[in-house]
Amino acid sequence: MPLIVVMEDDAATRTLVASVLRKDGHDVLSADNGLSGLELVRQNKPDLVISDVQMPVMDGFAMLQALRADPAILATPVVLLTSLQERAHMRIGMTSGADDYITKPFRPGELREAAAAQLNKRHMQAAVQVMAVEAAVQAALEDQKQHLARLYEKKLASELSDKWPAADASSQDERFSNATVLFVDVLNYAGLAEKLTSTELSDVVRQFYNNAGDTVHLFGARHMQFVGEGLLVVFVDSTDTTSVNHGLRAARAALGLVDAAKRVQQFLNSHFPGQGLPRFDVSVALNSGPVALARLEDPLHGSVQILPVGDAVSATLLLQKQACKAGWQIAASVAMLRGVTGAVNTGGRALVSLPGRTAAIDAAELLGLALA
Repeated sequence: MPLIVVMEDDAATRTLVASVLRKDGHDVLSADNGLSGLELVRQNKPDLVISDVQMPVMDGFAMLQALRADPAILATPVVLLTSLQERAHMRIGMTSGADDYITKPFRPGELREAAAAQLNKRHMQAAVQVMAVEAAVQAALEDQKQHLARLYEKKLASELSDKWPAADASSQDERFSNATVLFVDVLNYAGLAEKLTSTELSDVVRQFYNNAGDTVHLFGARHMQFVGEGLLVVFVDSTDTTSVNHGLRAARAALGLVDAAKRVQQFLNSHFPGQGLPRFDVSVALNSGPVALARLEDPLHGSVQILPVGDAVSATLLLQKQACKAGWQIAASVAMLRGVTGAVNTGGRALVSLPGRTAAIDAAELLGLALA
């Protein structure tokens, strides 16, 4: 049985995590601080470490740094548990060598999924790790750490930058023969705007879209932009994400956006009780097909904007509106679902008529990821 070491100073959370993992057939050792947990790792050589970030004696970041510095245990996968929402803390975890993180509060299913992903990855790498010499493993981990740092910094800068990149006369539009387009829209926005002040509404919307931006970037979005109150995202296959195809990454991002909306609803319940606010919810559509990222240049101001274009893009926007009317929270075209067959669960299926298009689109309701 896989052995997992859990580090968590909160007794209730520690008990919950251990209980969920044992129910899945794993052996579990627990510690209430990073120093004690690190000693358990050194003594028992577990298959996985799940650690809180904020702990007494030694916090999760210090524990992770010490673990990666010890040749005997440096290859142990680590999943961080954190309630910290700031991007700076997320970046520390990624650049320190964490393999994944889960944001508190989390559902048991999220924990099971994160643990299974790391254990499966470790199993596939076992043959390579046996043959690799210690120096080669250390060099690979250091290269991975630097690569993740550069990749995350680039994506974060792209999201937060106030300016579009400078135009290059030799640049061409980017064309992808197959990409997955995701469009998410906030429902009941007008109702919320009617009952909240502009400051209150901006806080609510900012909370959701900060989480949304982090979610789509975490799953390797190639491009994102706002369309009204909605967010349009394009996923493509690339050298950075060769292990998981763009359709599955888009599906995981869509499910993450639904969870983010639920957290915003909890925020509304706690901060605006008794005000009769409409429910904060989102509607998501997914579709796959050829997409071009067109460069639109403004010669007067010397700026460049990127615009996703193509039938797959326009069909996704229309599908979201029609699927929302049908009560589907996440709608996916069959063209997109073919690329993730067996990896997701679906509900109802229908031919959805889209305004302005001569042919209906074959689509289904996406319910979640399939259990391994």
